[in-house]
Amino acid sequence: MSEVAPAEIREICTNYHHDATRLLDILRAVQARYGYVSSRAIDLLGSELRIPRIEVHSTLSFYAFLSGKPSGRVVIRLCNGVIDEMAGSENVAAALCDELGIQVGQTTPDGLISLQRTSCIGMCDQAPAALINDVVVTELTTDRAREIVRELRRHADPKKLIHRLGDGNNAHQLVQAMVKNNIRREGPIIFSPINRGEALSKALAMTPAEVIRAVKTARLRGRGGAGFPCGLKWEFARAAGGDQRYVICNADEGEPGTFKDRVILTERPDRVFAGMTIAGYAIGASDGILYLRGEYAYLQRYLEHVLEKRRQDGLLGNNIFGRGFNFDIRIQLGAGAYVCGEETGLISSCEGRRGDPKNRPPFPAQKGYLGRPTIVNNVETLACVTKILEIGSAAFCEYGTQGSTGTKLLSISGDCTRPGVYEVPFGLTVTEMLEMVGGQDAIAVQVGGASGQMIGPQEFNRKICFDDLATGGSIMIFGPQRNLLHIVERFLDFFIEESCGYCTPCRVGNVLLRERIHRILDGRGEPEDLSYLQELAETVKLASRCGLGQTSPNPVLSSLKNFRPMYTAAVKESSNGLRRSFNLASAVRLAETITGRKSTAEHV
Repeated sequence: MSEVAPAEIREICTNYHHDATRLLDILRAVQARYGYVSSRAIDLLGSELRIPRIEVHSTLSFYAFLSGKPSGRVVIRLCNGVIDEMAGSENVAAALCDELGIQVGQTTPDGLISLQRTSCIGMCDQAPAALINDVVVTELTTDRAREIVRELRRHADPKKLIHRLGDGNNAHQLVQAMVKNNIRREGPIIFSPINRGEALSKALAMTPAEVIRAVKTARLRGRGGAGFPCGLKWEFARAAGGDQRYVICNADEGEPGTFKDRVILTERPDRVFAGMTIAGYAIGASDGILYLRGEYAYLQRYLEHVLEKRRQDGLLGNNIFGRGFNFDIRIQLGAGAYVCGEETGLISSCEGRRGDPKNRPPFPAQKGYLGRPTIVNNVETLACVTKILEIGSAAFCEYGTQGSTGTKLLSISGDCTRPGVYEVPFGLTVTEMLEMVGGQDAIAVQVGGASGQMIGPQEFNRKICFDDLATGGSIMIFGPQRNLLHIVERFLDFFIEESCGYCTPCRVGNVLLRERIHRILDGRGEPEDLSYLQELAETVKLASRCGLGQTSPNPVLSSLKNFRPMYTAAVKESSNGLRRSFNLASAVRLAETITGRKSTAEHV
């Protein structure tokens, strides 16, 4: 790694017009050049961008994929999600450690390879998986893990690890990934054939108000999970004051168990970009941002190519279709932060800052990106917008239910024979879903990812829709061999890792929840622990500042509600009147060390 050169730092900043709102891109570029962002680089960046040094350091320290310390030329980030663990990631980790001669979190003595763990990388349908620099490696085994280390020691080029290509555009010359789409069921909305330009042409033949009315008439609700009416959000943004507005596509699908946006961006990016352009026309915006999660960096070149092709074809840029409408899109690459999936955290990240969520009100539709009215819709929602303009609101409403029109993409993984992406009409029951994917022996289904709810067989007749079981798309299936308390503990591990740490209920409360769950798993649980868990989880949910903390207790609350016998069987009263969770020998160990003599308290 070479010494930081002021001229090179200046050149990187110049490439981004010395715009401090592009700090995240600039930090990524510096790290790509030097391997990490040193203290000297932080000083130079602060000077070049004319911002306080602490702002640069603050942003740098927030993102998992950025580092202020040297690491290996090659960084292996092994996914440690629940589904990967079920598929054998711990054995893969052990093989990597053994072959590398280091532990997780360390770098080989020659400085070549670092080994780290990372949260869900959107590959649960082909787990265990890892990111090696920006290269995705899927379906890992212990033997393959050892082979990878040996290959990297020979050539140190992660791209040479790809010995086979995935299907569809994964094999495109600008992608070249071993990722599989695993599209198990194509529906009539998202994966239907697209006539490039048709939807946009129809939209521009209407007034902005008519476009918004069409979306409202289709009763399109946001596909991120909350289900807020899309047309109403657009209406708020158009009515907000000011002469500049923004459209942001949230492609930061970090919820454990979800990967359907990955497939849309791979196979139907034109549908998403058309939806963004239509949204821009409807609300009066001229600029759009696709916020692409850092784990999907391997798709960036291909998506940039699609955008450029749209510009060449008159579907993007100035004077689109000769109608005097200007709209363009840039890609903002993230750097590993789950909380950026929350719309205000995502906006903060787009502004080049930490992805800290913002207080609401004001809402983004009133005051969002750079303080201007902004709409944030996810990938699937915008793809639906394009289809609505193609076929009309009435035809869109023919699918789904009264309160949940259209179709839903489900990312299904876990204990089933056919994991992958399914496009189904809203209203499908969980039983029907399990039969479709080969998961009929499930003892539990996690609907909506780690932040969703865990249901048992007694509720498998419920319907997947906004009025019953709402989900952003993640469905995780657990068979009879799984310990559901362990699953709950692992979900809490995830939230503790991904919390921004701003508010106490989330920062501390989730740690206390995990400690109590671990106590029960360890055989030291007491009946009083169940009321403690219920009360603490409700407090964290009520008092947390943003959506992460407000939903992080859901694994505890839903499992307490739906699997109560599991908890009561795991706790019991002490036989000697003492707290089962208290160990006298452990409590006096520090005192023994200080005094230098053995305590007799344990014999009392």
